Amino acid sequence: MAIQGHINHLSNQHKKIEDIIDHEMSNPDWDELRVLALKKQKLRIKDELERLRAVN
Repeated sequence: MAIQGHINHLSNQHKKIEDIIDHEMSNPDWDELRVLALKKQKLRIKDELERLRAVN
């Protein structure tokens, strides 16, 4: 059950980062470096989710 809770937490984080990226890119003066860093963070979370789902 602890793994499932961690998966849920990571899924929520992944969605929040996606929303932040969308919001940032809707701004005409969006910060490319910030978006790149957020995308890398989102990808790390996605990789962790895939690993946990394979174990679960």
